[in-house]
Amino acid sequence: METLKPKLFEAMKDYSKQQLIRDIISGIIVAIIALPLSIALAIASGVTPECGLYTAIIAGFFISFFGGSRVQIGGPTAAFVVIIYGIVTDFGLDGLIVATILAGIILIIMGICHFGSLIKYIPYTITTGFTCGIGVSLFVSQIKDFLGLDMGAVPSEFLEKIAAYAKHITTTDITTVCVGVLALVILIFFPKLTDKIPASLVAIIVTTLVVTIADLPVNTIGSVYGELSSRLPMPTIPTVSFKMIRELISPAFTIALLAGIESLLSCVVSDGMIGDRHNSNAELIGQGLGNIFSGLFGGIPATGAIARTAANVKNGGRTPIAGIVHSITLLLILLLLMPTAALIPMTTLAAVLLVVAWNMCDWKAFADLLKKAPKSDIIVLVGTFFLTVIFDLVVAIEVGIVVTALLFMKRMADVSDVKAWKYIEEPDVTEGEAETLLSVAKEIRVYEISGPMFFAAADELSYIDTKKYTKFLIIRMRSVPAIDASAMRSLNALADRTEKKKIRLIFSHVNEQPLSVMQKDGFYDRIGADSFQPNIVDAIRYAESQL
Repeated sequence: METLKPKLFEAMKDYSKQQLIRDIISGIIVAIIALPLSIALAIASGVTPECGLYTAIIAGFFISFFGGSRVQIGGPTAAFVVIIYGIVTDFGLDGLIVATILAGIILIIMGICHFGSLIKYIPYTITTGFTCGIGVSLFVSQIKDFLGLDMGAVPSEFLEKIAAYAKHITTTDITTVCVGVLALVILIFFPKLTDKIPASLVAIIVTTLVVTIADLPVNTIGSVYGELSSRLPMPTIPTVSFKMIRELISPAFTIALLAGIESLLSCVVSDGMIGDRHNSNAELIGQGLGNIFSGLFGGIPATGAIARTAANVKNGGRTPIAGIVHSITLLLILLLLMPTAALIPMTTLAAVLLVVAWNMCDWKAFADLLKKAPKSDIIVLVGTFFLTVIFDLVVAIEVGIVVTALLFMKRMADVSDVKAWKYIEEPDVTEGEAETLLSVAKEIRVYEISGPMFFAAADELSYIDTKKYTKFLIIRMRSVPAIDASAMRSLNALADRTEKKKIRLIFSHVNEQPLSVMQKDGFYDRIGADSFQPNIVDAIRYAESQL
């Protein structure tokens, strides 16, 4: 259980008053950064603005308290927007709550089973592909509010969105666009002046004042969503059916996978900034608890937010106390200032998310992979990207992982090989080669296997050729790290062939895993212990002694 202990307990051992002050200041600053993002991400996900704050408050608290990082800041992130919007469209808010809670349970199971290190097996091509795909989808989803289009609900499918925008493009509101452009200018250029104050907060304050003072006819949060609630909701248990769970288990797994990947990536980045090492399994449990309680209190899926975590580190946060202060600050803002948020223009929130979406799309990394990566990796990258954009994230990750696994197996099969030794008397041996070849009796044939012997490479054993005069067949296996059931079937078939021809099988340098599989299969007893020699020299000597 020591490996699952939250970092908070470790951080408290040498905690000081000076660090408490730094954590409080950092937590307040990060809360100010998180405020507009939480509201904007909730709206983009198809839920009410308050849901974003519920998520940052509830999930942020549990992720900091029970997580495995000293500085992780949890909350809603752009990675979930596309999948949440689809769930809300298809299953409603009850479906979203069920999916969020299921994802939390999956994350806790992953942590208890010590799956934290398995996240590294998700290829970089898949994470780059779906991250850029999410960025494009998020960018496109903000066009309605940024342009002030007069249209109904935005379709969840990408191509349908584009068609709907094209149909209603003539309803673009110039005043709304001007306010949105003003917000974009602030978001792009203000960070070049100073990074002490969040550009998103400045953009929201300036544009809200402009719209309010000038009484501009621009949609605001209040005009679209009505009066905003300034209190935390009571925990609710949604109506659940087995059919709903069965339909939502796939998106819930995708949410859990995304939360695990993004949170652990954030941990790795922050580790490098503070010289610490996170506990990946405790982090998964913290993420799981955060999502379960976020769902129960009406929030949306949450994970570690890389940008907010980096801001926490830069402002002096060094313990989970900063993350807890961030949650408490947002709670106070919810209770005291939430009605004021109704004045924020929708186009400003759209501008904030346009910048977030653009920053998500690491086009430089995408272009570098297209130029330098092997063709198989490019197929996975481009395929994951287009599947994320055109279909959905669930399909993209599932197909991406399956295709990557198949291509990996093909690569392993390509490097797995079975070759016969050359003999001094063979006609194609050159004069130079003859000096380096062992002199082996012609009745002894030696084959060397290289690479893992699994189902995609097992048929290589069928190409082993035995001459009429062969009495002993030595199989050298020093370069075989592992074998599977398919390879064992091929080995048994080889044993059947050699027994019919009265040829004795001898194995040289069988590694631990293959030897264990052979023993379990009964093959070891069938061939006999004497037929397993520690190295090729001993194998040849044994065969010669039996001639």
